[in-house]
Amino acid sequence: MTSRARANLYVCEGCEAILEREHSTLPATVQLANSAEPGERLRLTGRVLSVDGRKPVAGVVIYAHHTNAEGLYANGRDESEWSRRHGRLRGWAKTGADGVYTFNTIKPAPYPNDTLPAHIHLVIQEPGRRAYYIDDVVFDGEFGVTPEYRASQEFRGGGGIIRLERDSDGLWLAKRDIVLERHP
Repeated sequence: MTSRARANLYVCEGCEAILEREHSTLPATVQLANSAEPGERLRLTGRVLSVDGRKPVAGVVIYAHHTNAEGLYANGRDESEWSRRHGRLRGWAKTGADGVYTFNTIKPAPYPNDTLPAHIHLVIQEPGRRAYYIDDVVFDGEFGVTPEYRASQEFRGGGGIIRLERDSDGLWLAKRDIVLERHP
């Protein structure tokens, strides 16, 4: 945990996508991938916590997007630049009083050129603040999560490397608590 705000907190390509939905009506649980989407089912969930990591924070919007099971941001729509660039596996959740958010989706694949581990992008917008991105969710023990990758982590929003577990139905469970950043 840092005592100062990141100098580049608001430098964020694609953060504009968080504004594409009306925030007042967003649910805490969102379905990114329907049952027909190829891939292994995954639930990403966690709590959004205050800067000190102690209290859950309500009203925080989280925008998530990721590749499909082939490693592509595919089948976006023409509604916006970010829909086209981020593909169809994207959505918005808003934390309730308990600070909890959940995205039901599939496990993304690494890019076809194997340059990065499989990952889920997260953008945060706190009430009354500008949006910012945090470290991607990546999966411990999988392709590309090397000692070098670990050393490059910035711990934006807390650590993004998480260990996947399966539930009794075979669903991948990914838990990522998010610690809010200090603002300039």
